[in-house]
Amino acid sequence: MKTPSLETLQQRLGYRFRDRALLELALAHPSSLASESASISSVGSADTGSAARDRPQSNQRLEFLGDSVLQLILTEALYRHYPDEREGALSTKRFSLVKGSQLSALAREIALYDYIRVGASERTAGSDASSLRDSILEDALEALIAAVYLDSDLATARDVVLRLYGSLPEKLALAQPTSNPKGRLQEHVQPLHGNHALRYETVATHGEAHAREFEVALYLHDRLLATGRGSSKQRAEEAAARSALAEWPSP
Repeated sequence: MKTPSLETLQQRLGYRFRDRALLELALAHPSSLASESASISSVGSADTGSAARDRPQSNQRLEFLGDSVLQLILTEALYRHYPDEREGALSTKRFSLVKGSQLSALAREIALYDYIRVGASERTAGSDASSLRDSILEDALEALIAAVYLDSDLATARDVVLRLYGSLPEKLALAQPTSNPKGRLQEHVQPLHGNHALRYETVATHGEAHAREFEVALYLHDRLLATGRGSSKQRAEEAAARSALAEWPSP
């Protein structure tokens, strides 16, 4: 299937890159290096500080930077939007906005999966691009934010991020029901079964080192309640807890 034009992605972002190589690099998942090491360097230019000058490269360094840029932008936005909130409440709100499920949802809203370059190990036969793992989408979105920041400035990156998020109160309201699923499940279980009835056990790991995925089984005493997968043990445990909550009987 032909990859859509990067022009469309830039329109969705509301930002046009001056250094096209930064945009290309932000979309290069580590798994693409084996088969596309030449394609990344081919978009580099000889002018000032192109991020794609040295090869091979993936979007991992941009992701690292983008995480901090995103945190700063949202921290400032929350600080200004909620002048009466204490630090702890602001931290909770920020976590709801930067957690993996929120980032992957934003990435899907702009169909970012259509543009990310991945290796064959990340493509499932017969599936379309939208089936990419959420962790790949999360990393690419953070890398894209970093690329905008490097290509322009913090004010422009702020505009792009806040445009992606839209209304912060609405995003927070949508995120709230699924926040801290492990804690919510514990609240259901504790009155009947005590504090230590739930047990999370890592039963398998999948994928290569740069794209590890964990599988966790959730038990109530010795009874299997649910399983979950995620790019970290914590995310896999949260996924298992969400699955268990979905099946939990209503009061």
